[in-house]
Amino acid sequence: MKRALIAVFGAAIVAVLAGVGSAQMGGRVDPGMMGPGMGMGPDWHGGSQGCPFAAGAGQTEATPVTEDQAKELAQQYGERYLKGFTVDKVLPFTGRRGATMYSVELKGPKDELRVLHVTPWGNVMPFGGPGHRMG
Repeated sequence: MKRALIAVFGAAIVAVLAGVGSAQMGGRVDPGMMGPGMGMGPDWHGGSQGCPFAAGAGQTEATPVTEDQAKELAQQYGERYLKGFTVDKVLPFTGRRGATMYSVELKGPKDELRVLHVTPWGNVMPFGGPGHRMG
């Protein structure tokens, strides 16, 4: 009886620890957020291969990007992936943990509109998924 109770208690502890570990992993990665060149290779946000959030890991102490830096990063992204698009608006907003992020609107040569998000660490992500047209 004592062995059975120890086995059940041990299994319960393992289940609780697995649940806590899963909760600590944070949110999920939405594949629709990845645009051209945004695979999980070394090019993805300047991070290392494998974990897409490795570039932002441990950077909570780093100085967040400014609005001007976010504009420049978005323009560089536009020059690389959205030929002919230029930055139209930079709109700051509060992201997770109170960090300032930026929503950047880019206008195309035919008045197309694309939206990018720039994280506090300078990572640029297309908003709305691949092929999403806003405007």
